[in-house]
Amino acid sequence: MTETDTGRIRRIRVALLVGALALFALLYMPQPVLPQLAAEFSVAPGTVALLVSAGTLGLALAAIPLGTLSEAVGRRRTMVTSLLVAEALGLVLPWVRDFPLMVGIRFVQGTAVAGLAAVAVAYLADETGGRQLGTTMGLYVAGTTIGGMSGRILGGVVADFAGWAGGMMAVSALAGVCTVLFVLLLPVERRHTRQPLRWRPLLGGLRAAVGDPQLYAPYLVAVLGMGAFVTVYNVLSFRLTAPPLLVPPALAALAFLAYAAGTVTSALAGRAADRWGRAPVLLCGLAIMTIGLVTMLAGWLGVIVVGLVVFTGGFFTAHSVASGWVGERASESARGQASSLYQFCYYAGSSVGGVVGGSVYAAWGWPAMTAVLACWVAVAALGVVVAAGGRPRRRVPEPVPSRA
Repeated sequence: MTETDTGRIRRIRVALLVGALALFALLYMPQPVLPQLAAEFSVAPGTVALLVSAGTLGLALAAIPLGTLSEAVGRRRTMVTSLLVAEALGLVLPWVRDFPLMVGIRFVQGTAVAGLAAVAVAYLADETGGRQLGTTMGLYVAGTTIGGMSGRILGGVVADFAGWAGGMMAVSALAGVCTVLFVLLLPVERRHTRQPLRWRPLLGGLRAAVGDPQLYAPYLVAVLGMGAFVTVYNVLSFRLTAPPLLVPPALAALAFLAYAAGTVTSALAGRAADRWGRAPVLLCGLAIMTIGLVTMLAGWLGVIVVGLVVFTGGFFTAHSVASGWVGERASESARGQASSLYQFCYYAGSSVGGVVGGSVYAAWGWPAMTAVLACWVAVAALGVVVAAGGRPRRRVPEPVPSRA
C-alpha cells in the first residue's frame, strides 16, 4: 500500500468516525431526557420510548432501500445527503410540543440517517480493499460509541439546567459540527462501480445476502443484542432517578460514560477477530453482556454502574465482530445489500426490543426485564454456535489494487 493510499484510508477513518458521532448523537438524542419528556407529555415509560424506537424503526425500514440506492447514485452522495437531512430535523425537534408530531419527525429523522448507517460498512470494505477489515470496523464502531456517549451525556446534563428542549438543542449543535467535518473530509469512492437501478441485479444481491446461512448469525446478534442494549439504556434513567436510588438527572446522565467501555472493546474486538476468528470473540462478547446484566440486578449504585460498563463493553465487542463478519463474508456484488440487511436487523431490534423491554420493565420491574434480555442474548449465542459449525463458503480473492 502506497503512502498516498495509507493517508487516504486514515482520512476515511477520521471522516467516518465523526460521521458516526453525528449519526448516533442524532439518532438517540431523546434518550437521556426520556423521564423529562414522559413528564412533559404525561405518558408512561413504554410510550415515551417510542421517541427512540420511531427513529430506529425509520432507520430499519430505510436501510435496505437506501443501501440499494447507493449502488446507483454513489455511496458518498448517499451518506452526505442523509446526514444533512437528519441534522436539519434535529434542529427542528426541540421546538415541537406535540407528542405524536414529535414521534413522526423522529421516524423521518431515522429514515434519513439510514443512508449513512446502511452504507458505511460497504464503503469501508470497498475503499480499504479488504485489508485489516476487522481493525477498521472496530475503529468505526468505536466512533459510534463516542457519538452515543457524548450525545447522551451532553443532552442529559444540559437538560438538567435548560430543560429537555435545551438538552436536545445542545446535541443537535454537536452533531452539526461533526456533520460539517464529515462532509469536508470524506473522499469520493474509488473502488465502487455504480450500477444502474435495474431490479434484477439489485434483487440478486439481496437474495445472496438473505440466502447465505453463514450470515444469519450476525443478523441474529444484531436483532437480539441491540434489542437488549437499547432496552437497558432506555429504562436506566427511570431506575436511577426513582426511589430508592434518587440520583439527580444530571448525575444519572453520567452513567452514559459507560459507553467509553464500548469505544475500547470495539477496537480491541476487531483486532482479536482478525487474530483468533469471529465466532470465539463474538461468543465472548455475548457472555460478557450476560455477566453485566446479572451484575446490574444489585441494588447498589456503584455495582449497577460496574455492571453497566461490563454489559456495554460486551455488547460493542459483539456488534463490532458481527458487523465485520457481514462485510467480510458477503460477496462484492451483495456487500451493499448485506450491510443494509444487517442494519435493518440491528435497528429493527432496537425499535421492537426497546418497546417490548420497556413495557416489561414498566409492568414487572428490572428483574423480569433482565430475565427477558438474558434469554435474547442466549438465543443469539446459540445462532453463533450453529453458524460456526457450518461449512465455510469459498471466496474469490479480492484483486490487489495497483501501487500508484
